[in-house]
Amino acid sequence: MRLKLLSPGEMSPEQKETYDESIAGKRGAAPAPMMAWLNSPQMAKHATRLGEQLRFHTIFPAKLSEIAILVTARHWTSHYEWFAHKRLALKGGMDPKIIDDIRDRRTPTFDDPKGQMIYDVAKSLHEGHGVSKPLYDAAVELLSVRGVTEIIGLCGYYTMVSMTLNTFEFGLPDGEVSDLS
Repeated sequence: MRLKLLSPGEMSPEQKETYDESIAGKRGAAPAPMMAWLNSPQMAKHATRLGEQLRFHTIFPAKLSEIAILVTARHWTSHYEWFAHKRLALKGGMDPKIIDDIRDRRTPTFDDPKGQMIYDVAKSLHEGHGVSKPLYDAAVELLSVRGVTEIIGLCGYYTMVSMTLNTFEFGLPDGEVSDLS
């Protein structure tokens, strides 16, 4: 870990306010990257609010939104992010085979066309730096403009999360080993 994470007693009033808001939210705890973001308290406040919005209030259930998050974590080889969201994907009902395929950089087989579309859009955003017109048109037809917008939000936000966790070298909890190579 490249950064000393502050305990609540070491935080400035502005940092503590953001921390307290975070633990009072739906997560019930401070998300790991927020602890680094507290070095810029206003960034931490807004990023954490955006994260809560994208995690809990998109049009997608966890089983679907976690596809975009895992594709992002894998793209960035973000060990901590993968660890955290693999558990959430399983809890949300994602097929473990899909998780393994994303981990191993294989295209998964989905039983839900929405899952396939979210995967295709997320992969295109990361690998192609955008979305082709045919993919965009198909995604809007199946998921709506709001859905496409929220996939972009998930991929963008979790890119920032992955960059934060990778840059500051957040380690996995004691006893845990990364699934990613």
